[in-house]
Amino acid sequence: MKYVLITGGVVSGLGKGVTASSIGVVLKACGLRLTSIKIDPYLNTDAGTMSPFEHGEVFVLDDGGEVDLDLGNYERFLDVRLTRDNNITTGKIYQSVLEKERKGDYLGKTVQVVPHITDAIKDWIESVSAIPVDGKAGPADVCVIELGGTVGDIESMPFIEALRQLYFSKGPDNFCLIHVSLVPVLGVVGEQKTKPTQHSVRELRALGLTPHFLACRSAQPLLENTKQKLSQFCQVPVANILNIHDVPNIWHVPLVLRNQNAHEAILKQLALLGVATPPNLQEWTARAENFDNLTNSVKIAMVGKYVGLTDSYLSVVKSLLHACTSLSFKPSIEWIAASDLEDESAKLTPEAHTKAWETLRILGWKGANSTEFDEHAPNPVVIFMPEGSRTHMGSTMRLGSRRTLLQTSDCITAKLCHNPEYVDERHRHRYEVNPEVVGDLEKTGLRFVGKDETGQRMEILELQSHPFYVGVQFHPEYKSRPGKPSALFLGLILAATGKLEAYVKTHQNGSI
Repeated sequence: MKYVLITGGVVSGLGKGVTASSIGVVLKACGLRLTSIKIDPYLNTDAGTMSPFEHGEVFVLDDGGEVDLDLGNYERFLDVRLTRDNNITTGKIYQSVLEKERKGDYLGKTVQVVPHITDAIKDWIESVSAIPVDGKAGPADVCVIELGGTVGDIESMPFIEALRQLYFSKGPDNFCLIHVSLVPVLGVVGEQKTKPTQHSVRELRALGLTPHFLACRSAQPLLENTKQKLSQFCQVPVANILNIHDVPNIWHVPLVLRNQNAHEAILKQLALLGVATPPNLQEWTARAENFDNLTNSVKIAMVGKYVGLTDSYLSVVKSLLHACTSLSFKPSIEWIAASDLEDESAKLTPEAHTKAWETLRILGWKGANSTEFDEHAPNPVVIFMPEGSRTHMGSTMRLGSRRTLLQTSDCITAKLCHNPEYVDERHRHRYEVNPEVVGDLEKTGLRFVGKDETGQRMEILELQSHPFYVGVQFHPEYKSRPGKPSALFLGLILAATGKLEAYVKTHQNGSI
């Protein structure tokens, strides 16, 4: 196994995840098989209990793993399906070590960070990197590891040491370290400053890791004298100083790396030049350039609780992007805080507010509510799942890929999915539609066209009298890919642009 390690310095939020994903895209385009690991040094076992304001959205995998949003980037860019173990956290490592200690596996030894924690990290990386994630048999050729946070963070120290040991044991031909750093320009001076990167590399070297490459983030392309200075003070060859400057859209990042021959330098470092092919990025190039040339847009209103940080809905935004670009549109998203709709609309637009509520009162029930908000609601329409836990938050939801059986072929969902009998989508929820009210709801025009395999859990509802009224219990955004948009997001954009009926007629026989 060959390892590419991505670390970050100076500040967080430099785009290590996009950099790691883009390096993976370029290496995959050279004919190599890729897998990815994200290391999050926080103590949480997983991302499931964290507020989206902390780290953005919680991304859900097929196996129900609640993981960092960067794994969503990996899946979208590399078109792979990862597992919960592809996200390593301090909490997971310490939990596994303490479980061994309780069972007596350490034979009475004093359990310490070195060697027990560091050994656990190395064992985890080596075992997970061998698991194929692209649907083929056998391990991948290259594992891209992203270390979250910035070099110098106290939480990441055990991981730095473990990775240093891994590098030493695997040898230089099997390990490539790329350090992502910031090259800022101060407004007054207007000069590209290298000192932050110098300090960051010095700190990394002091911890026993010497970068083979620098991936420098900057607003504008690096000047030649800036590269020379970085090379001299950071002891990295000029040819290995990669510049990831600001681009019109992130699909350009793999192309920026390819244009700097990053793939050749990385393949040389990993002794893979003999087995790799020239990168084939024709489809990727077309996608990036087509997006830049799009002029028409579709306006989409996004109502949410966490709109203060748009990364809270990253997969939804990407799904809208995939659907729009497949139809040659740009998405124009208007963010609306859910709290703004509660009382203000009644004062500002009383007619619209009254009409909206009249539309919702299908049944005329008083006190209809979700038990999440009112445990003693006289008409509980949404209820807590019977198998859920009320005392533990982590990993107690209905998680991961589950099958939804379509009840009829005469519905929008079936037509968009080319009339299958079922769909497999990822779930993340504690509450569900109360099965006791389904009959009453359907009498008023709502149709539950998708149910789980027991027939008791409502998965998809539609309102036929509406241009596109589709509600789902699952999260179709988690499986959307560039060039492979989610069917339901595609349907939304088709309906918004007046093309849904024509699309359904064209594709009714399953042809594309």
